[in-house]
Amino acid sequence: MSEHHPELQPPKAVTPLGILVEQLEAISQQAKSSNIPRELREQIDRAYQLAAGLNPYIEANTTPESSALANLANKTSQEPWELRFSDGETVRQLEQEMLSGHLEGQTLKMFVSMTGAKRILEIGMFTGYSALAMAEALPDDGQVIACEIDPYVAEFAQTCFQQSADGDKISVKVGPALDIMKDLAEVRESFDFVFIDADKGKYIQYLQRLLETSLLAENGWILVDNTLLQGQPYLKMEQRSANGEAIAQFNRFVTEDPRLEQVLLPLRDGVTIIRRK
Repeated sequence: MSEHHPELQPPKAVTPLGILVEQLEAISQQAKSSNIPRELREQIDRAYQLAAGLNPYIEANTTPESSALANLANKTSQEPWELRFSDGETVRQLEQEMLSGHLEGQTLKMFVSMTGAKRILEIGMFTGYSALAMAEALPDDGQVIACEIDPYVAEFAQTCFQQSADGDKISVKVGPALDIMKDLAEVRESFDFVFIDADKGKYIQYLQRLLETSLLAENGWILVDNTLLQGQPYLKMEQRSANGEAIAQFNRFVTEDPRLEQVLLPLRDGVTIIRRK
């Protein structure tokens, strides 16, 4: 925890806008100490200020998160994730930046309310911020089934859920998401709303399983996180990581699937809303 790990670092930039702000800040600082024309320096600084002010302004004009969500986010930020690795189907470094956060959490709550969803499937939970945000928008008889590959993270989330009046709406299933989805489909489970935020290399498989089984209700909605993944899907191929290429392929798959209609929103690291035509 934080008292034992004073070296914990603040969140790093992991979204296209966050990375752009960092780069513009560096350029702006260099411009101030260079001999370029004053007008160009001022233009660079205005570009930096325009980018840097966007997210804080959006956050300030979005409904504040609940105290339970704030506590969960704070606890996540205090955890020494650099010392913990997933031991599931893929080994990955766990990072506090995997948390959905205030803006995306409030967006999820809004969509759950707008769609009138009562049953939600979350594919990839991490410490539970998005699961709890969606649960807060559900009626008393609503349910979130959240899949999480990492047992430690699942236990961490459940401890946080116990501190919320809405936490009992969430049922956590630990294991590979595709296996959990298979089990749910075999007993004909169906969900009004699905949020995908797990192994990027399996995004197409998750979507196919939803579309080809009972899991997605007839008029169900799918929201997919990280579909802009640090800008990599639209950068040159040599600038993409394996996850960046996987997301590029997923976005292309969705766009070309005649069964679907979708919109990709530049929210945080990209969120795509999908439904059947």
